[in-house]
Amino acid sequence: MGLLRNTPRRIGRFISDHWGDGGLPQVQVVERDGVRTLCLDSNAVQSSMRIAEPYQLEIAYTRGMMCFLLFTKTAKHVLAIGLGGGSLPKYIHHFLPQMKTIVVELNPAVIKAARSQFFLPDDDDRLTVLQENGAHYLAEHDECADVILLDAYDGKGMADELTSQAFIDSCYRGLTEHGILTVNLWSSDKRYDTYLERIQTSFDGRVLVMPTGKPGNIAVFAFKGYAGDLRWVALKERAKLLSATHKIEFFKFLDSLRDYNLHNPTRLVV
Repeated sequence: MGLLRNTPRRIGRFISDHWGDGGLPQVQVVERDGVRTLCLDSNAVQSSMRIAEPYQLEIAYTRGMMCFLLFTKTAKHVLAIGLGGGSLPKYIHHFLPQMKTIVVELNPAVIKAARSQFFLPDDDDRLTVLQENGAHYLAEHDECADVILLDAYDGKGMADELTSQAFIDSCYRGLTEHGILTVNLWSSDKRYDTYLERIQTSFDGRVLVMPTGKPGNIAVFAFKGYAGDLRWVALKERAKLLSATHKIEFFKFLDSLRDYNLHNPTRLVV
């Protein structure tokens, strides 16, 4: 979920709103210039979809989070904590048929909006959406995913329950042997350093950070075990292969990985 903040009625035509249960944030959907946007509490853009290309990833940070593909060729099971408009699960379902995705989302209004306004498919043998607390789910499911996608900001930030050391530890346990945790963080969040330190602690320092462009979203990749072949020659070859089938700027993101992480002339160092 992105960092962009606007008032929905200013950024486009108001389409609909749904109210969450139990004091959960209000969901609003607006549309402008062919782009449909999901907002929470009228002040935070969570997801955007270009209506002419509903299965592509409109916002740069979502394309950045898909860079977990640079580090694994074998991932088959994905767990997404936080749904938003469903951009990432929808993309995986459409373009990566070898992967199965479970999405855990607390707010039923978010699920309703994603399904009714953002082309999120119905559940099938490759996609399951659960209306449940993500922290509670992970506490009960060890080694359940090859990739965990954590994208759980709302208009006020990320819930304490999803940023505690105990929760990040549960992410570690929830991954398979060589699994990858991929987290969307805001660089402007005053607790950004704390969140990153907790990820580094749980994953014994096997962490890469990657700015994904304005307005300040950072994709964090944390590796439970082997991080894959991190030689530049191998990463560039992987980026070339992926670029043939995905509209994602993998080479640009590789430059960002090089600029913001420890490396030498031949490889990234984790």
